[in-house]
Amino acid sequence: MSLSVLMDSSSPTILLHPSIEPRDETGSVLFDPSKLQKQSSLPSEFIWPCGDLVHTQEELNEPLIDLGGFIKGDEEATAHAVDLVKTACSKHGFFQVTNHGVDSNLIQAAYQEIDAVFKLPLNKKLGFQRKPGGFSGYSAAHADRFSAKLPWKETFSFGYQGLNSDPSVVHYFSSALGEDFEHTGWIYQKYCEKMRELSLVIFELLAISLGIDRLHYRKFFEDGNSIMRCNYYPPCNNSGLTLGTGPHSDPTSLTILHQDQVGGLEVFINNKWYAVRPRQDAFVINIGDTFM
Repeated sequence: MSLSVLMDSSSPTILLHPSIEPRDETGSVLFDPSKLQKQSSLPSEFIWPCGDLVHTQEELNEPLIDLGGFIKGDEEATAHAVDLVKTACSKHGFFQVTNHGVDSNLIQAAYQEIDAVFKLPLNKKLGFQRKPGGFSGYSAAHADRFSAKLPWKETFSFGYQGLNSDPSVVHYFSSALGEDFEHTGWIYQKYCEKMRELSLVIFELLAISLGIDRLHYRKFFEDGNSIMRCNYYPPCNNSGLTLGTGPHSDPTSLTILHQDQVGGLEVFINNKWYAVRPRQDAFVINIGDTFM
């Protein structure tokens, strides 16, 4: 599983095949990777134009920021971190952070628990499918919203409200997926809490880099809502014809992303795509459209 993957392009020729993928009552494609992997050809809904199928070997070389000194209040470490954030945000808005205070065991547990969700049978996952206009629930290849250039992925999303003392994430997992997933809910309740803590640290850094009071954005966002999204990219026999996630920008204020070691995340700068190296001990930070 990877939290952000752009599959590599390896085929110079694209052959369009009629779709033989089963559909629901609305006519939308039912994305069932276990069945698709047995087919010799890729349904046309998942095939992307040649111009979109980029492949790069060059890395972004985004700043890697050690948050340890900043969190402890070390002035020299803070000044260095602020300079790196300022440089990154003036160029592209991407940087990675280490010594962020999130236990590696919690990160690993989050991967393991969500694996069990994505491995459920398709009919079970459709039971907690994202409703039209909503953001919580399961989505397969965004087939409920689009009919062409479908991404080769499954997503599972849910909300989190920072100042809410009620364990809303636990309740969502128990109500939507059943009591068997209560433990998964607790893992993600803790994970979301740590993401909130980390986001407020990042907002302090951003404020200092902009020359304003360091608590300005922390106070503004501390009662905000967040969306947790898990992306799963199943193996694909024709990965050179499709994308795991298409080109996009994040509409939110801040994205905190953990990649597994598969890699694939790329950033478009000055008419060129650059790869973002996965780092097991780091989170990728992206300044979203709202904060921009």
